[in-house]
Amino acid sequence: MKTGKTSQDQVPEHLRGRRGGFLQWLGKVVLSSIGWQVIGNIPNEERLLIIAAPHTSNWDFILGISALFALNVNIKWLGKNSLFIPGIAWFFKWLGGIPVNRENPNLLIDYVVKTVEKEKGLIIGIAPEGSRKKVDRWKSGFLRIAKQTDAKILFLSIDAPSKKLKIGEIFEPSGDNEKDIKFVMNYFKQYKGINPDQSNN
Repeated sequence: MKTGKTSQDQVPEHLRGRRGGFLQWLGKVVLSSIGWQVIGNIPNEERLLIIAAPHTSNWDFILGISALFALNVNIKWLGKNSLFIPGIAWFFKWLGGIPVNRENPNLLIDYVVKTVEKEKGLIIGIAPEGSRKKVDRWKSGFLRIAKQTDAKILFLSIDAPSKKLKIGEIFEPSGDNEKDIKFVMNYFKQYKGINPDQSNN
């Protein structure tokens, strides 16, 4: 089966994971079979916080896992607590997942900070909407995590019409959370998710 162009060559060496050739091949095959690919390159930074949007479908998870396999990135991603149920929680943690307890966000941020301190190079992935449903305002947690981990913020757009995951540019927060969240939301309005009626457009 022909695989897509997505590969670990799009990722700096210090941000690559330890996944073998089979998982990289599998990620490429899945993306290619459904017609998707990752466009652009991960910047050469010590650590990055990737915010991926618009998050509108359960398929986003399949795309994300396939992309992280194909790119072979060293990533920790934040997912809702309900994913990490007994019996399969180990699998999501093996994939790099960190369960989000919305009732205690400070505990989550402390955990992420400690995790980052153990790694020489790391990417943190988060869906800032906090839900697949349409929301009027995104949560500011990603700004706090980026600041406390000294991570650069990188945009990753899910563009369903073109079937591309697009790696954007580094975003420099101004320090004004309301202003920054508004800017980020406006940036992602140019893209359509898999279920566009759930996008914040």
